[in-house]
Amino acid sequence: MADGGAAERFNGEFVDAYGLDGVSWEILQEVTRRTPSFHSWQDPRWLVHHQDAAAYVGEVGYTKLAAHPEALDQLRTEMRLDGWHNAQQLEQFLQSLGHGATAMLFKCIVCGTHLAYTNAS
Repeated sequence: MADGGAAERFNGEFVDAYGLDGVSWEILQEVTRRTPSFHSWQDPRWLVHHQDAAAYVGEVGYTKLAAHPEALDQLRTEMRLDGWHNAQQLEQFLQSLGHGATAMLFKCIVCGTHLAYTNAS
């Protein structure tokens, strides 16, 4: 898989290009054709920071997400932009992560910043 042979042999990709906007062709190929995917209730998306694909850390609940305040702040901002205008409801949802909904946690390989998005059935 790591050398791209499996993707070539089966004429496929392991990770969808969704979310990989702005990365180079080489990075796009590395993630889509040479990186294992992860399980997600919704279509998985790979996060990008500094025009590079971030490293997938794992599926986390609120407690583990709160250990990375920059990811939690980024998630709050993204969710507000997506229509979560009631701060109390937003916080209740975030604090329920790990119980029916989760967060997908990534880490920038350039600066070490953590990023996340929510995933629910």
